[in-house]
Amino acid sequence: MSFRDLRSYLDKLEKGGQLVYIHDEILPEPEIRKYARAAVDLPGGPAVIMDNIKGYKGKRVAVNVHGSWANIALMLDMPKTVTLREQFYEFDRRWSNPEAGEVKFIQNAPCQEVVIDKDINLFNIIPLFRVNRFDGGCYFAKASVISKDPDEPDNFDKENVGMYRLQVQGPDIIGMQALPFHDISIQLRKAEERNEPLPVAIALGVDPFLSTVACTPLRYDQSEYKFASALSGVPQEVTKAVTCDLDVPANAEYVIEGEIIPRQRFAEGPFGEMPGSYSGVRRQVRIKVKAVTHRKDPIFENLYVGRPWTEHDYLIALSTCVPLYRQLKETMPEVVAVNAIYQHGLTAIVATGNRFGGYAKSVAFRLASTPHGISYCKNIILVDADVDPFNLVEVMWAISTRVRADKDVIVIPNTPGMPLDPASEPPGMGNKLIIDATTPVAPEKVMREVRMVEKIEEAVAYQKVLAELQSRAGR
Repeated sequence: MSFRDLRSYLDKLEKGGQLVYIHDEILPEPEIRKYARAAVDLPGGPAVIMDNIKGYKGKRVAVNVHGSWANIALMLDMPKTVTLREQFYEFDRRWSNPEAGEVKFIQNAPCQEVVIDKDINLFNIIPLFRVNRFDGGCYFAKASVISKDPDEPDNFDKENVGMYRLQVQGPDIIGMQALPFHDISIQLRKAEERNEPLPVAIALGVDPFLSTVACTPLRYDQSEYKFASALSGVPQEVTKAVTCDLDVPANAEYVIEGEIIPRQRFAEGPFGEMPGSYSGVRRQVRIKVKAVTHRKDPIFENLYVGRPWTEHDYLIALSTCVPLYRQLKETMPEVVAVNAIYQHGLTAIVATGNRFGGYAKSVAFRLASTPHGISYCKNIILVDADVDPFNLVEVMWAISTRVRADKDVIVIPNTPGMPLDPASEPPGMGNKLIIDATTPVAPEKVMREVRMVEKIEEAVAYQKVLAELQSRAGR
């Protein structure tokens, strides 16, 4: 099953027992974030739709849409009980031919059923709420921001769809965090060199694969729309924005159109970010809103991010792991899997074979030099190819029985860091920690001969037998 929009995914979640409704009247503050936090804390937590929000008659809010491995499995059209490792390989399989994705342009798009271009007041149009208690304002935490390269506006592959945090700072004013390594920062720099505004469109409530790809570390010249199509198996439907030459998701719930004010910065924040800490106040760009379009009965989808685990962690998990895995495997075929689900890869676990002595450490160096790993992957753990990097019991076993602190623990100081990481000091600088928990091979000297107990591969089939017996026993 594939999804043309958010609603078709919600239907799939509902059929799979992964969607619940809150019909009781609730206040936007603080109840929406409490439901969002509660949903993600439940094992296999469901998506939640709230349809009776005080002050916003007829408007709905959806949270925790990607907020469990069960939800992600259903997105991938897999049974919701499959393992994370199985989801990783399915995501990688779908990634095998991303350039084959299709884009379809349509007229009279659902996202433009209602057009507001006068007296815009976002606080009246959308049921806004603070994601965390001490946020500096109401945030869009799950918005797909569309922008073009000012030098190549007709190059569709360089039209960026990225997910950036957005603070509503006034009825028609939005603050946006654009970090130097974000693609939109490249476009912003080009626009500001000319002292020109950069047109942007903010899409809220899009299909689940586009949300996933919007926060995926792709190359600058790779189209997020094409990637989302390749992953989902159906064309991405887009339409032209009403105020500028941008291609926006045709089936989005809301599209906010505007432009970034050039050469000016304004206070933005604080915001409860993905490391589980408030990021403080920084000088960021500001967007002047020119129009808002939406469906007749829109759903405002937002994301809870804060102290892990949150929906943010689930959303970015596989889309962080697979690009890193593929970049490593291009030149290091011994790599069999990458687990970079922890805070967008701040900690990454790589399962690899050892071609020769010290090889695993070279895998870590390569990971630390990938476009994403440069700033994010600060704690890198290497395990043998027969260790499941998604199973922390196996990872801890490898660390406990293979690591020799004097030989296998390396700290590389003064390397690029992630500014939102509270351990980054100063913000944007840090260190790389490498823990090599692989089995030494020649010519590295092994102090003693020890044979590890092998896996019993056939036990997987027997697990299914036992699980069926267990389910019968509970009836």
